[in-house]
This record gives sequence, C-alpha cells and structure tokens, in this order.
Amino acid sequence: MRQMLLDLSAGKPPTLESFVVGANVELMQHLLALAERNDLTLNENFTYVWGEPGAGKTHLLQAMASLPAARYIAADANAEAFHFSPDQRFYLLDDCDKLSDETQISAFALFNQVRENNGVMISAGSVAPAILGVREDLRTRLGWGLIYQVHELTDEEKIAALNHTALARGLTLSSGVLPYLITHFRRDMRSLSAMLDALDHYSLETKRPITLPLLRDLLAQERGTTEQ
Repeated sequence: MRQMLLDLSAGKPPTLESFVVGANVELMQHLLALAERNDLTLNENFTYVWGEPGAGKTHLLQAMASLPAARYIAADANAEAFHFSPDQRFYLLDDCDKLSDETQISAFALFNQVRENNGVMISAGSVAPAILGVREDLRTRLGWGLIYQVHELTDEEKIAALNHTALARGLTLSSGVLPYLITHFRRDMRSLSAMLDALDHYSLETKRPITLPLLRDLLAQERGTTEQ
C-alpha cells in the first residue's frame, strides 16, 4: 500500500514549473527561451547539462519533452528513437554516459541531422562533455553548444521547497519531520515530494498528524515493501 502511494506520486509528469530552481537560474532561463523562441543561433540549438544523480537532469529533459514536436530519448532506447524526423524540433538525449557503442553511433548521426535541419538538441550526462567516456567525435559534438552544470539543492533549499509545498496544500508538519526525511530517504526532490504526498495520504488514512513518529512508521513500511 505504501509503495503504491509512492509510485503514484512519483509518476506525476515533470514540468519546468515543478523544478525547484535553486542555483540553476541561468539554465532555467535558457530552457524557457528554447521553448518560446524560434530565432536561435547555432550555438543555442545545442545544450549539454550535467550533474550528480538526483540533481534534476532527467526531470528537465522530460519536462521539455512535453513541448510540441519533442522527443525524449533514453540511453537504452531502441534504434528508432534516434531517427531524425522533420516533424520534430526538440531531441532530448538523456544519460549520455550510459550510451552503448551502437547507440553512440546513432546519437552522432542524429546530432548531425539536427544541426543540418536547425533542430534543437538537449543532452545530459553525469559529467562534463570534456571527460565524457564516449567516442571522440560524439564527445566533441556534445561540447559544441552551451554547457550547464545542474547544481543540486542544498539541504536548506530542499526543506524550504518542501515547506512551501506543504503550506500551499494546507499541511501542518511537526518540527523535525523534513530534516529527518532528507537524511533518511532518497535525496532527490522528486522522491522527497513523492514522500510528502504519501505522508499526506497516510495522515488522512490513519487520522494521525504528520509527526516524526508517523514519518518513521511510513518509512519503515516503505522499506519493508521494497525489500519483499
């Protein structure tokens, strides 16, 4: 039951509005410009974002995938996903550090077609393109455009963002709930937001306030479900 609540919450479609910006103001401004403008320079057509797991790279790419004529491409996608189509403008290539030898060839070909047809490509990886462990011609292409590091939120920023969400929803959280949550659960904002949703459901279901004991109970049940 607990795991089902978490899965439902985590399944909410990512949006640019739900991304907590933190120190990523310039990156967010760039993505919003890509979504709204058609008069891009060649340099602006290609963007590479990198950062630690959980920083929000996939969130941003999947949010951009909701735009018209956009396609999200996972590193393990089939060959068809890498085919260029004149009907699509945005290509969002995730986890470049996990591309296989075969998909690296496909990604290189797609990059060239996007460039020739004035498309837009946003790629993401765990490290900067200069040290990305892919074939040299692809690594060079990925470094051609604008490069942004996605900075993870500090613990204080995560707590502030979750508090803001709780206040907007009329939730009352006991002191200590959020500091405990971010040190005893998955640390990315999507998972933390999912747990806040689950806490809300669990509180209503059990008719108990959202306190540290309630959170510990839910975390224990979530871990127990995961381990089965």
